[in-house]
This record gives sequence, C-alpha cells and structure tokens, in this order.
Amino acid sequence: MTLTSEPASAPINPAALIEADLVQVERRLSALLDSNEAQIGEICHYLIDGSGKRLRPTFILLVYRACGGGDASVRDPIDAAAALELIHSATLLHDDIIDSGLLRRGRPSAYARYGFGPTLVAGDYLFCRAFEICGRFDEPLVLTAARACIQLTEGEAMEGRMRHNPATSLDDYLAIITRKTASLFAAGGKVAADLAGAPPLLGEAMRQLGDAVGLAFQMIDDLLDILGPEEKIGKPVGSDLRAGIPSLPMVLAAEHNPDLRKMFQNGAAHDDTMFHRALDILRAPDIIARARELAAAQVARAREIMTALPSSPYCESLYALIDEQVRREV
Repeated sequence: MTLTSEPASAPINPAALIEADLVQVERRLSALLDSNEAQIGEICHYLIDGSGKRLRPTFILLVYRACGGGDASVRDPIDAAAALELIHSATLLHDDIIDSGLLRRGRPSAYARYGFGPTLVAGDYLFCRAFEICGRFDEPLVLTAARACIQLTEGEAMEGRMRHNPATSLDDYLAIITRKTASLFAAGGKVAADLAGAPPLLGEAMRQLGDAVGLAFQMIDDLLDILGPEEKIGKPVGSDLRAGIPSLPMVLAAEHNPDLRKMFQNGAAHDDTMFHRALDILRAPDIIARARELAAAQVARAREIMTALPSSPYCESLYALIDEQVRREV
C-alpha cells in the first residue's frame, strides 16, 4: 500500500530538469573522495560512488531553480549540494558504527568491511571535505551548514539517550528527527534559496520546506524499517527495533501497550520470539495508519509552503519529488 490512495497518474521524474546539474554533483563528489591515505579514499568511494538516492542534491538544485537561480551561477548550488551530501554520507558512516550496522544499501556496511577505526576516520574526513567546499562561500552559508551539523549531532546524541526508553514521547521523537534528519534538508532549502538571490522571506520559507520534507522522509523510512522487504530497504527488517531506536511506530505503539514497553526496555533484539512479537505489534493497522497520517500532515505542510514559489516546471518537479518520497511503498 502507499501513503495516499489518489488515482495513479504518469509520474514526473523529479530529476529530469536538473540531470546535467546532478552529473556535475557526481563528478564533484568523486573528485573529493580521494585522499593521500588510500584506505580513506577507498572507504569513501565504497560508500558514495554510484549509490544512494541523491535526494538532498536533487532537492537543493530544484529549490535553487524554483527560486529563480540561473545557469550563470549554477556552480554554487552544485558545490553546496556536494557539501551537504558529504555531510550526510559522513553521518551514515558514523551511524553504522553507533548501531553496529552490518548492512547498508543492500551490501556490507563500511563498518562491517573496514572496521571501527577506519570507518570513523573516513566519516571525519568527509566532514572536513564538506567544509573545505564551504570555505569559498560567504559566512552566512557556512554558518547555515555548521548549525545543521550541530543539530544533527545533537539529534544523534538525543536518540542515543532515548534508546530502549519506552517513555519516549511523540514530542521527543519529533525533536530527534527534526535535528538528526530534517536539519540538513532545512539547511539545503535555505542555502539554495540564498544562492538563487531569493528575498529573505522566501529563503525562510524554503528552510521550512526542507524541514517538512525531512520529517516526512524520516517518518516513511521508519515505516519501511518494520515492513521491508530487506531487498527493498537495503538492511534487515526491524533494524531500529533491534538497535533500541525509538522509531515512529514504536513511539505510537508503546504509548498504550505495557507489554511492548517492557519488551523495548529489556531489549527485544536479544530474543527472536520477543523480537517478532514486538514487530507484529508495530505492524498493527492502526499504528501504520497513524504513522501515515503524521507523514501526510508534513506533506500537506510542504505543499502549503510551496505556494510561496512562482509557478514553474521546477516547482512542479519539487511537488513530484515530495510525492515520490512519501509514496514509497509502505
């Protein structure tokens, strides 16, 4: 099933209008992954080359164009997109260390393949490379990127503090994903608008758009984690449950289920029977429906924010990008 039940229509490829720009992002990324230390470059290429959805670069480039950005200055959003993608990739390396994640995008994670130390250093390297790119920009853009990094780091710490905590509330959950996931989308929207020369009010609107898109994206990811299948999501089904991460289904289900709260607190991952029992509770139709409603509310918020943009093919592609993410099969 999908997030909405609207009639199917021929989908727009959100990236079609910016394919040439995305090719430049890929080239920029590839050039930045090399290092004087061969293993660092190997790990970075292993994670990034030809993998991932490039959702953040696509979002940034579409916002730039939708805000009136032209070809003359397109190197700027290309560099910004590459920088934020490097930051995102660094967090993936560090996440797999924190979670002891052995699978990423359907194959062994960098952590599983290279070990703790090399993966940690490679993540640090990607952060440094990102800010090397940012160094050529004006101070406000660098501050926007830096503040996003601060937020996502705080979000990671907050999530760690809430692991195996059945008292984690919906407000707690939203605070975590606002920092850990949505902050980078929000920064991307703001940076793209600023680089396009948009007025301050539109720049703030694009920051809020990124926030809404990031929240919806994470909520759907949380649903996919419990529904799978593994070959689609690129990791074992129920990975969040096994790691004790307070995902959206867990927060919603634990509120009224003492047994689930006890299983979550005691570590359902350590007992297969308990794990599958907890997974069945999380998959209850009312829990799935409530999670979908919350994601749909963020989509509605995003669409409302987008009324601030002038009508254009790029704006239509932004609509398609948002719909594509939340229509992922759940």
